[in-house]
Amino acid sequence: MAEVAQLFEDLEPSPRLLMGPGPVDVYPRVLRAMSVPIQGQFDPEFRRYMGQVMALYRQVFRTKNAQTLLIDGTARAGLEACMHSVIAPGDKVLVPIFGRFGHLKTEIAKRARAEVIPLEITWGTVFEPGQIEAALKQHKPRMVAICQGDTSTTMLQPLAEIGALCRKHDAILFVDATASLAGNAFETDAWQIDMVATGLQKCLSGPPGVAPVTFNERVVEILNHRRHVEAGIKPPDFVEGNGPIIQSNYFDLAMIMDYWGPKALNHHTEAASMLYAARECARVVLEEGIDAGVARHVLTSKALRAGLEAMGLELYGDAKHRMANVTGVMIPKQIKNGDGVRAALLTDFGIEIGTSFGPLAGKVWRIGTMGYGCRKANVLRCLTALETVLRRHGFGAPAGAGVDAAYKVYDNG
Repeated sequence: MAEVAQLFEDLEPSPRLLMGPGPVDVYPRVLRAMSVPIQGQFDPEFRRYMGQVMALYRQVFRTKNAQTLLIDGTARAGLEACMHSVIAPGDKVLVPIFGRFGHLKTEIAKRARAEVIPLEITWGTVFEPGQIEAALKQHKPRMVAICQGDTSTTMLQPLAEIGALCRKHDAILFVDATASLAGNAFETDAWQIDMVATGLQKCLSGPPGVAPVTFNERVVEILNHRRHVEAGIKPPDFVEGNGPIIQSNYFDLAMIMDYWGPKALNHHTEAASMLYAARECARVVLEEGIDAGVARHVLTSKALRAGLEAMGLELYGDAKHRMANVTGVMIPKQIKNGDGVRAALLTDFGIEIGTSFGPLAGKVWRIGTMGYGCRKANVLRCLTALETVLRRHGFGAPAGAGVDAAYKVYDNG
């Protein structure tokens, strides 16, 4: 009976400071936006909000792409929609892998029945442009699918030269910017990126549940060849594409373009509250300014890292290519139970940090400083709590050294 009674308790989640690799604390304005009344997806007011979302995210992505819209679902939904809508069975897809989420794109491409060419590198490092070009020359893929930032390794892959290489070798460049957009420099058009997908739950500091995407005319041409519309809503003058049908109905970007565009062709019921959230996330980010937001993330991570090193901890990965919003920390040898440290931070201080995966499981903690959580007070609170917990678990961090080092970074700007 006690378990049944719990079903009717009020929903009161314990307050947390989310400083893992995501999700992160949500901007208060975004939470308020999600509480406004629901409208139908063909209400003229709601269609206007959809248009505003498209315009806002063109600025966030730094693109002029007409096709800039939302996929209803978490960030992975954006990856699936982009990859399944472009990849036809038998297409070659090159996936440069420098962490867990490269392996994810390999799996998605395999499920789209692509011929997948995995290009792997040691975790904690990133690819040089020459490595990508050599693979392009050898394999001649239809698509290159790559992360900008892979939170599993906390590494940031430089992209500025890769878009031009993909154009040179006639490949579509698809970038997963889920963990990096708005916290690290990103230039869709200037870097010649064809498709981008992201999520709200990282540097955009919204709730998981919708995936902004953008894609250019090179992609639209591919989608038009695969265009198909359900029989129940097909206009009488509709002409099918001459390419293979996109395997997923829900993630069919050709149909979703018509849903978001002037035709307003019915496809799915829009997740209204998530659209409101996405709209407000973009407004907050753009009011601060993209460049100012990136600078805030850079400064905050610099302060956090200075504090961690002053405590005697070792940072993970190539220092030249770390993300500005997630920091990897090697678990000291004196700590016999890394998960016990994380549990104590959560239960005693209400702070969540992350562990890692694959070859880094049990070896690295990951601390996120993203969006609304990317603030001086949170860095100082995290360092203070971590010092205390480490000491209780047998690691003698110098008292106050972490906070003092972080203060020094902030004082010097």
